[in-house]
Amino acid sequence: MSDSKGQKPPRIVAELGRPETPEETAARKAENSRKHRANQTLRNLIYSLIATLVVVLVLVAVVVRPNPEARGTVDYHQVAADAQVDSAVDLADPELADTWSANDASLTTSADGISTWYVGFITPESQFISLKQGIAANETWVSQQLEQLAPTSVTEVGGLTWDVYDDRDGDDPGNLAYSLVTTVDGTSYVLSGTADDAEFTELATQIAEELQ
Repeated sequence: MSDSKGQKPPRIVAELGRPETPEETAARKAENSRKHRANQTLRNLIYSLIATLVVVLVLVAVVVRPNPEARGTVDYHQVAADAQVDSAVDLADPELADTWSANDASLTTSADGISTWYVGFITPESQFISLKQGIAANETWVSQQLEQLAPTSVTEVGGLTWDVYDDRDGDDPGNLAYSLVTTVDGTSYVLSGTADDAEFTELATQIAEELQ
């Protein structure tokens, strides 16, 4: 029962079967406060993690874009015909099956005066082979195209002798995994890419037929 001043009677501790002492009351309240603070800290941590995750998702949605579509098909025959007027040497224009395509083609001239005819081919097996034709190119130009790789063997394709640069077992060879190089009348032809031997042979054969 409350006294005349309306004070609440001491809390009964069930385990002890008696009212709790002032010390026990203070300890209980302190423990409840500690638990409350711990729960509040955990909730704040969870809220912070959720907020951080939301920010990350927003940044990903804003910054990250889907892989761009593959570059459209280029009519390298037409580009070669247009560029031929600027070249004293016939530009390689191999006739390939419809399952081959090109995603880039251009004729450029470097500061040292070497003109390079370039075509990027997508093979029937969705691999890549680049054709670089260096007009009046020297050994330094060839070495630069192959990033100073050394030839590993020699092969005959289409009646021409080609140096082979096989770096397929190298660490991250990229588009220089395999290369074929030949030089005819002072013009060097460098084929490099990720395709298999058969597709390299097909392209090299077509180029050799043009040259002969």
